[in-house]
Amino acid sequence: MSRAVLSADRVGTPFRASALARGVSVALLVYMVYALSQLNFSWPRFVSGLDRGAHLLARMFPPDMSKGDILWTGMVESMQMAVLASVLGIVISLPLGLLGARNLMPQPVTWLARAVVAACRSLHPVIVAIFFVKAVGFGALAGILALMVGSIGFIGKLFAEAIEEISPKQVEAVRATGASFANVILFGVLPQVLSRFVGFSTYQLDSNLRNSTMVGIVGAGGIGGALFSAFQRFDYGFVFTILATIVIIIVLGELLTNNVKKVFHV
Repeated sequence: MSRAVLSADRVGTPFRASALARGVSVALLVYMVYALSQLNFSWPRFVSGLDRGAHLLARMFPPDMSKGDILWTGMVESMQMAVLASVLGIVISLPLGLLGARNLMPQPVTWLARAVVAACRSLHPVIVAIFFVKAVGFGALAGILALMVGSIGFIGKLFAEAIEEISPKQVEAVRATGASFANVILFGVLPQVLSRFVGFSTYQLDSNLRNSTMVGIVGAGGIGGALFSAFQRFDYGFVFTILATIVIIIVLGELLTNNVKKVFHV
């Protein structure tokens, strides 16, 4: 009888939280209340913000379609920046990911490679874009470099972790044939991580398409510059046109990446 009761109790609460989990949850809730009290958050301010937001949205209609040349030039530049930054970032991330894999490389090498990847991942692309704008001037080059750094930080980390999760049996089988280290990588490692690497790369391309609009706000090329200028001119009709175009491009990019993933069975 006692076993039946115990079994029913377990079925009724399959995810019963431990005392530690409950304590952490309570502490997190308390900290959230404390953080809200320190950030000058108030319900009247939130409601008034909704009203102003609704007024801003109302001013975006009807959309302004008269500046198609500016829109087209900015979007083309953003897409070019995203593609170039993604390709360059992937090319650099591939050897960095291999060097950062602890199951393939000695510890000092992995520490150095992971330190480089961590440094690239530490700062937001907009902050990196500001640095490159100061270094190489305004324009698409600064945006490409900023997005490339972000790509290295993201793909390099995930690729190294993917290599560390591979099965060692295939690697050992290739080594047993007397293959060189390069052949071990080509035939023992890459086939096991290729599909995941394609998935990481397509996601990063999609991310760079979005981030290319942000880096343009600080002068690093792309449609972001036109968007920022439209906000400054209170040209909200054109702002809506730019935002809608960005959404359409992202959706089309998502459809394209999904088809690429199907080809590689990701």
